[in-house]
Amino acid sequence: MGNIFRLLTIPFAAMFAGTTRPAIRPPDLQHDSISGFYSFVLPDIHGDLLHFSKFRGKKVLIVNTASECGYTPQYKDLQKLQEEFNDRLVILGFPCNDFGGQEPGTASDIIRFCEDHYQITFPLFEKVHVTGQDVCPLFKWLTDKKLNGWNSQAPSWNFCKYIIGENGNLMAFFPSSVKPFDEKILSLIR
Repeated sequence: MGNIFRLLTIPFAAMFAGTTRPAIRPPDLQHDSISGFYSFVLPDIHGDLLHFSKFRGKKVLIVNTASECGYTPQYKDLQKLQEEFNDRLVILGFPCNDFGGQEPGTASDIIRFCEDHYQITFPLFEKVHVTGQDVCPLFKWLTDKKLNGWNSQAPSWNFCKYIIGENGNLMAFFPSSVKPFDEKILSLIR
């Protein structure tokens, strides 16, 4: 019975996931984030620690990803975006199984899928939780306005996007339905 309910709710949840509204950092916000983005050190999908301080001076696009989602084809545009703006942008992918169980694979399954289907070269991280009690510290920072200075929107589905400015401040949140080459995203990257 539980599985039937889960299968019936996935299409409805996905349908409403795109209705989350984008959020842009208020231009008159006077203070920077309380807790620093560059202090994060997280394990990548191979288990190696990646220090976020290496991204200083570039914009960062953070995306919670999944291999079996209707939004999964966004991987293609994320890779193109990384290639086109690699001098000023880093994309970080965080596989997540929180929404509809759409990232059930192991790290090696995820790597194989991303390389075989989308030739992904941007950093992927260990599978994380982006909501709930076990939320990854980075996503806690992204969704707690006491920590990031203004935003409290959490991912509502797979492929939500957060943009970090060159100075480490959270600049914007975009729901799954906003594609990587949307003008709202491009205007913040350029």
